[in-house]
Amino acid sequence: MTSRQLLIRDLLVLFGLTGWAVALPGFASEFAVSMALTCLMYIALSSSWALFCGTTRYLSLATSAFFGLGAYTSAILLESMPWPQVIALGALVAAVVAVVMGAAVLHLRGTYFAVLTFGMTELIRHAVSYFEKSVTGTVGRVLMVVPERETIYFTVLLLAVIAVALSIWIRRTRFGLALQGIGADEQRAQTLGVNTRMVKVAGFALTAAIAGAVGAAMSVRWTYIDPHTVFNPFIGFQTVLIALIGGAMTLWGPLIAAIVFSVLAETLRLQVPQLYMMSLGLLLILSVLYLPGGLASLRADTFRGWKNDSKAWWTDIRDELSGEKQRRKDREKQRREQRHVY
Repeated sequence: MTSRQLLIRDLLVLFGLTGWAVALPGFASEFAVSMALTCLMYIALSSSWALFCGTTRYLSLATSAFFGLGAYTSAILLESMPWPQVIALGALVAAVVAVVMGAAVLHLRGTYFAVLTFGMTELIRHAVSYFEKSVTGTVGRVLMVVPERETIYFTVLLLAVIAVALSIWIRRTRFGLALQGIGADEQRAQTLGVNTRMVKVAGFALTAAIAGAVGAAMSVRWTYIDPHTVFNPFIGFQTVLIALIGGAMTLWGPLIAAIVFSVLAETLRLQVPQLYMMSLGLLLILSVLYLPGGLASLRADTFRGWKNDSKAWWTDIRDELSGEKQRRKDREKQRREQRHVY
């Protein structure tokens, strides 16, 4: 398929999924809408994370920091400002913090970058906690003004559509090519004239803006928020797991994995939380070992390869147990000895 045909296909898929999600509140139960809302949240978070981290291969653990900043921005301003402005300011605050954070740590890679982003997330969480206790004299914030459920749902849906649409568009721009070049070989990209520092900071800020907007929209799901709730590291870790298992280098992988994880979470988390965490770890291990491209890389050839590998493994085990493998080795040894004698 040509690039234009792929673009039309991606847009049609996005349009179809959006239409189904728009119609969902009209016929689904409240539980189904709540599950869909969680699913849309992780679609927006994981797609935006993959947009930067998947292409540049920078493992960021700062998603929960940007989510929490957006949530606190919403909690502070919601009583005095309109809903759209609150969402926009949540995105802006997160983006500004990301620019400062990115300027400080984006010269690092690998484990150092991951550890520093996680450390800065904890620093922001403790700073907000200190400010709440020492300055405002509170432990958290009670949300007195909350929009309607449909408003929250359609806002998060819009953010998820924006995240996926940005992924579709940016992958076809010079900025997207620059991000891919940084992921392939950053020094070579810099040699070719790419301002890698500026591109990385811009991409990091874009990811943070979406996470901050999602945090601002999702904060109203709770009537009370505190730093432990909205700066929860599990939000960031699950975002990374969803993107990696779905396929961080792909467009639709994070979306597919977000749906799978949301259904799995609602099914297992409340009943058997230990099994849910074990399932996350097992999926990650299996994905790394047997599906490095993520769920989005599943093809018919993949299943045929697994089938052939399973047959070869079973044949090897059967020969080992029956002694045929040892007899085959003995026959080969005898033939070598006969050739040596003659």
